Amino acid sequence: MATRQVLAELVAAYGASAASPIQIESVGGVDAARRVQAGESFDLVVLASDAIDKLIAAGHLQAGSRVDLVRSGVAVAVRAGVPLPDLSTEESVRAAVLAARSVSCSTGPSGVALGRLFERWGIADQLASRMVQAPPGVPVGKLVARGEVELGFQQLSELLHVDGIAVAGPLPPAIQIVTTFSAGIPVGTARAREVRALLDFMISPAADDAKRRQGMEPAR
Repeated sequence: MATRQVLAELVAAYGASAASPIQIESVGGVDAARRVQAGESFDLVVLASDAIDKLIAAGHLQAGSRVDLVRSGVAVAVRAGVPLPDLSTEESVRAAVLAARSVSCSTGPSGVALGRLFERWGIADQLASRMVQAPPGVPVGKLVARGEVELGFQQLSELLHVDGIAVAGPLPPAIQIVTTFSAGIPVGTARAREVRALLDFMISPAADDAKRRQGMEPAR
């Protein structure tokens, strides 16, 4: 889901250059990997780089087909209109988390990394009763907007377009969680040449502005 907006913008920009219409289906990363493993037919798969590597190792994606597209960092959101927490240092983020009545993060790689961070801080047990797990495919920002969660952590790209929230800022560099999202080509596709042409555009300088507009950075 983190790449939904940037992929839509890049495909629209590619537009007339495409040999045939391109359809994107965006779902949670866990569900996407499961569907590829189950043998569903796709021409291109975009997931966190480690998930792409696992699908290649399992023989679902072509060996050597991984292409790194974007680097994506985690930001923090609160409901619109409430005071913004101080995110300037690791210590201030820890204090904000401890002060929050409820906290949520994704089921993806950034959520796993946050769980490890809370464990390193020694507060995981203290937070257990306040953690609200966003279901796969449901943006954390929507839970924040509805008032179900006080402090939400998710990829910046997933928070930018959610109404009813305020992005308090990115995590500070000392604890920033960066995920590289990559593409892989399924072994069964008959459109590998068309897919590679699309990927060439997606990693070209012409795609950089779109990536930054969607809260990401080029992976190169």
